[in-house]
Amino acid sequence: MARIAVIGAGMGAMAAAARLAVAGHRVVVYERTETYGGAVRRFERDGFRFDTGPGLLTLPAVYRDLFVKTGKEPLEDCVDLVQVDPSSRHVFADGTEVALPNASRAGVVAALDEALGAGAGERWGDFLVRAREAWDRTRRPLLEEPLWPNWQVLAEKEPYPAVPHKRLLRTRRARTLTEIAFWELRDDRLEALLVSHALAYGLSPWTAPASAAVLPYMEHAFGTWYVRGGMRELARAVYERCRKRRVEFVFGAEVTRIVEKDGRAAGVQLADGRVAETDHVVADVHPARLRALTDRSLDGEGDVGSDPGAVPPSRFTLLLALRGGREPGAVHRTVVHPAAPESEWDFLASPGGDVPPPPTVTVLRPDDRTLAPDSEHESVVASAVVSSEAPWEDEGTVRRYTDLLLEAAEKAIPGLPERLLWHEVRAPGHIEDETGAPSGAVPAPALAAGKGRFLHPANTTRLPGLHRVGGWSHPGGGLPHAGMSGALVAGLIVEGPDFRGSQ
Repeated sequence: MARIAVIGAGMGAMAAAARLAVAGHRVVVYERTETYGGAVRRFERDGFRFDTGPGLLTLPAVYRDLFVKTGKEPLEDCVDLVQVDPSSRHVFADGTEVALPNASRAGVVAALDEALGAGAGERWGDFLVRAREAWDRTRRPLLEEPLWPNWQVLAEKEPYPAVPHKRLLRTRRARTLTEIAFWELRDDRLEALLVSHALAYGLSPWTAPASAAVLPYMEHAFGTWYVRGGMRELARAVYERCRKRRVEFVFGAEVTRIVEKDGRAAGVQLADGRVAETDHVVADVHPARLRALTDRSLDGEGDVGSDPGAVPPSRFTLLLALRGGREPGAVHRTVVHPAAPESEWDFLASPGGDVPPPPTVTVLRPDDRTLAPDSEHESVVASAVVSSEAPWEDEGTVRRYTDLLLEAAEKAIPGLPERLLWHEVRAPGHIEDETGAPSGAVPAPALAAGKGRFLHPANTTRLPGLHRVGGWSHPGGGLPHAGMSGALVAGLIVEGPDFRGSQ
């Protein structure tokens, strides 16, 4: 039995802790805040409850596997998992609207044809077929296996089978997401639909590789899911599974140093000076903090995830308390698209000037009576990806973004101004407080191609005994990816460095 210290109680950390405990190890989780879940938090006021982190789940099989492998109770016995249908409603800048069925290619094709015109659905359906091929080519190396030592193979080869595009005397194939939109989808609204999946993770669709096509494919193929009571209930279930497997949690315990002995990680030192000796350390923290904890470089020169020009994205969120119940036929998720997504990204990359352009706004209206004080009220969350480098301490910046999100939310919620009781603002600083990520940065999922700029550091490090877990490590950000990172780290510790993922 090994002694294992886990730094942080995020979803990836808890997924690793539960698996390691089942394998017979003594696991202690040190969390600097007073609760678990990382960014998967809840805000409550006046009988209203809101998710302040992820509001939906794709790839629920990741957490089903976690619960199967760590006990007899399946996931559905611990949370009320509900498939959202329609998956989303999209409101485009020209006023066109379309509701897309959940996990139904034929239904999506028909809906797009009816809303956008004949042929639009077929082009999107054909794109999904090609996206599936990219998924099949990358699923295992990007999600189910530790990062390959020769990761350059993933970085250089584009897995998306782009359609040849003849232009003048040249034949070209799409290498980025926007080139897919221009050459294969050929509709401004389909372009907005596609690039919104990249923007949702703070990725530039103009530089994101064509392999980012797997992002809409994951949602389409595996469905969109909600946990009744809010996504915080998923974090609670994982935490309780850890406790049942005798994982120990120490809250309000900030780790200030990773102790080294004989050239390997041998424990953690806390802010009060205490040292806990261990055989392994698992860290669910931002790379900058991990470097500070070890006071050394953990990667070699030219390693993955090195994009010095990238501006880390964050999220700006409004929590809306409304009078009046949710109207019949209301859609769980509405995405309101701006007229010029390229202006949105330009501002994300260089947040200067006084007036930000309208962002892509996601409005979540769960059909969940537990989130409001009674049936005569409604709890709504509106959010947008923003630059973490904008001056969020400035009241004017916060007010301008608040106005932009409220204006977009009006397109999703009938009579919003008259119904609004109050709102709470969640700026990037709140995310920084909860996760420790500088400026509230939020990690994106790993993607193939792009010369390695869209991969994440491996779960192992150059310091033996120290492992990375969570969104800032392979395979990247997002609830399913965090759960996968926990499985990979547990496998590497239990089975050793030759572990290659579950078969």
